Amino acid sequence: MTLNRRRFLQSTAATAATGMFASSAYAEDPIGVASIHDLSGGLDIYGKPMIDALTLAVEEANAAGGLLGRQIKLINYDTQSNMQLYTQFAQQAALKDKVAVVHGGITSASREVIRPVLDRFKTLYFYNTQYEGGVCDRNQFDTGVTPAQTVEKLVPHAMKKWGKKVYVVAADYNYGQITSQWVKKYVTENGGEVSSIDFFPLDVTNFGPTISKIQAAKPDFVWSALVGGAHISFYRQWAAAGMRKSIPMASTTFAVGNEHIVLSPEECDGMLVCYNYFQDLKNPVNEAFVTAFHKRFGADYPNITELAMGTYQGFRLWAEAVKKAGSIDPHQGDRGAGDRHQHRCALRQGDDRSADASLRARRAYRRGQRQEAQGAGRLRPAEARRYRRGLRPHQESERQPAICDQDLRASPSSNPVWDKSCLER
Repeated sequence: MTLNRRRFLQSTAATAATGMFASSAYAEDPIGVASIHDLSGGLDIYGKPMIDALTLAVEEANAAGGLLGRQIKLINYDTQSNMQLYTQFAQQAALKDKVAVVHGGITSASREVIRPVLDRFKTLYFYNTQYEGGVCDRNQFDTGVTPAQTVEKLVPHAMKKWGKKVYVVAADYNYGQITSQWVKKYVTENGGEVSSIDFFPLDVTNFGPTISKIQAAKPDFVWSALVGGAHISFYRQWAAAGMRKSIPMASTTFAVGNEHIVLSPEECDGMLVCYNYFQDLKNPVNEAFVTAFHKRFGADYPNITELAMGTYQGFRLWAEAVKKAGSIDPHQGDRGAGDRHQHRCALRQGDDRSADASLRARRAYRRGQRQEAQGAGRLRPAEARRYRRGLRPHQESERQPAICDQDLRASPSSNPVWDKSCLER
């Protein structure tokens, strides 16, 4: 075929127009957000409220115009409480669906399965569950509370209320093992003793022998760090043995999966719990949130859990970051990455002033200004030397969760009603 000048210009113009519209269409593609949670399996009691909260947050964002002029597409993956599926879906989200961010994981075991996969493929990860602490990963944000923010507050309150001898029962994985050691630490520091710590795999349902051991030990109260649907059996068997009225119980995990909806009031009344969110908080912001949640999912929706709120907050934090950055790429403009990584780690474990001090100190050392580095944020010489080696002093968060006595005598499906001993710190 002979190609004359006119035909060449016509074909070039058509190609350019096609490319222009393709680029425009690509720019309008929705932003992918992955939800990797348990919709089924032994941990679905936690996963379903988290997915509902994420769904509400995405729908609110799309109703407000989306992000960067684009709508948001939520992709749900049901891991069925299976660690292999966590790995599979993390790879699928990063490589096939090419999502901008993953919100997912419930147990610390599932987090540690997801985290290296998303690190490898540079996909941003939000872990929105209470956890044992200690994770500092520049590709991951943890929005949940740690034992330093809950156990530290609940232990002395429970000891003052009931006594100093404690028996601990916990789930046999990272969270339960590490949290039980935090319980032991704070009990000892407050002049008490831990008579025993018993661990249980997530699928255990027979707690008879352990209840007999607790009866023989005669503690002042039991601390529960049990997790999952199978462990609900402990509370039921505890009540059936007549123990609920003789030995009280405290927990930072009970009712996080709405266990009190499954149990009768007689099986769980009087539990002392500590969270960073209660649906019953009386303030305009929370009341507006609860109203919107019930409008979307029904007025008869069970109690909105701490994990649901953490997931909602996690998405909102990510969305605000995208707006400020003007991009969904977390690695855009990677200059000064080491400083920002250290800055973010300090932010996770302390207040803004502590983080700013760490950032200034490290930069000062790089400029060779030892005197300025030691003075930045009023650091002591020993702390300044730690920064030179790339370390940081531990800074505890100032977040103070609420501690409340749970009274569910109204009905199994009612929301918790807090008695006069409720402490909001």
